[in-house]
Amino acid sequence: MQYKELLDQLRAHIVNLFQTKNDERFIYHNLQHTEQVVQNVIRIADHYQLSERDHFVVVAASWFHDLGYLFDCRQHEAKGAELAAEFLKDKALPEDIILDVKGCIMATKMPQQPEGLLQQIVCDADLFHLGSDSFKVRNKLMRMEVEAFCDKQIDKAEWRTKTIGLFKTHHYHTDFCQNLLNSKKAENLAEMEGKEGKGKSKPQPEKKVELIEEKSKMTEKPKRGIETMFRISSTNHQRLSDMADNKAHIMISTNSIILSVILSLLLRKLEDNPHLIIPTLLLLIICVITMVFSILATRPSIPEGLFTTEDIKEKKVNLLFFGNFYRMSLEDYKNGMNKMMDDRDFLYGSLIKDVYSQGVVLGRKYRLLRIAYSVFMFGIIAAVLAFIIASAVVTL
Repeated sequence: MQYKELLDQLRAHIVNLFQTKNDERFIYHNLQHTEQVVQNVIRIADHYQLSERDHFVVVAASWFHDLGYLFDCRQHEAKGAELAAEFLKDKALPEDIILDVKGCIMATKMPQQPEGLLQQIVCDADLFHLGSDSFKVRNKLMRMEVEAFCDKQIDKAEWRTKTIGLFKTHHYHTDFCQNLLNSKKAENLAEMEGKEGKGKSKPQPEKKVELIEEKSKMTEKPKRGIETMFRISSTNHQRLSDMADNKAHIMISTNSIILSVILSLLLRKLEDNPHLIIPTLLLLIICVITMVFSILATRPSIPEGLFTTEDIKEKKVNLLFFGNFYRMSLEDYKNGMNKMMDDRDFLYGSLIKDVYSQGVVLGRKYRLLRIAYSVFMFGIIAAVLAFIIASAVVTL
């Protein structure tokens, strides 16, 4: 069964529904939230190495899990399960897959009571943000959405109290999320409890909107700008590296042809033309030196391919470069990558190291290529002059 193709069709279907039934009041339960939950599901599912069938079930459920909000906010889980069943039946999927998808969607209903790993994965992905750095922003967006639908302001302290209650009754179901998120979830809870009872004055509605907008500017826009910067820098470095390799290939090919001509033609005639020995040897040496530097410019340098847990803790290793992990086991590499993705400083630090390393390699390549081109340019001139002088001497 073509699960990947079905997921692509499913995604397009969900995106189309969110666009056609767009409601500005859905500040939290929108397409962005759904896409984040899908990403969380895929991350957890990859950890447990689910089969293609089970992977399809949890990803499909995550796409539909909040779609019911567009039709019936009070019974959105049931509506989402109904919409999922309709879509999957049209695709002629087996009944057992449809039932599993519906079960995963219904399991997200509060209080969550998932049965089995698949339902646990979807439930943990839905409330993944409770144990992440994005909790504050997501929580504010949720409160603004409730206010938009209720058409009234909600006291900040009252909302905090309800959120604390949610934290205390909620727990992650999968071992993966427990190990990954419980620590940060506890920090978020402690911070809310620390603010509880301090009697801070309630901000005016205008101030509250300004705070949300300011937070968005401080988090989303710089984050996107930084990621765009890294992506463009890495792409430019890759293009420059390809150009360097092409230049080296040209020099190697050109000098290989010249060497072939020298070895096959000129060397045979040196006995009859001894005056050409020096120019021929000069040209031979120039070609060899040029080829050596061109080869050095493209000669790969690979590290040991190993890293330790201490390297991860101290954030010394760059897991984005294959040379640092190609001899590691998949499990060790996945653990290292998960820790890096959960630590913003570690992640951006690795991206910085990756861009810097690319620059260092490029610097070495172009330095060697400059030497090769310089030797070839001045050497060819010298060799041609040597041939002219040798021929002139013989003529005289």
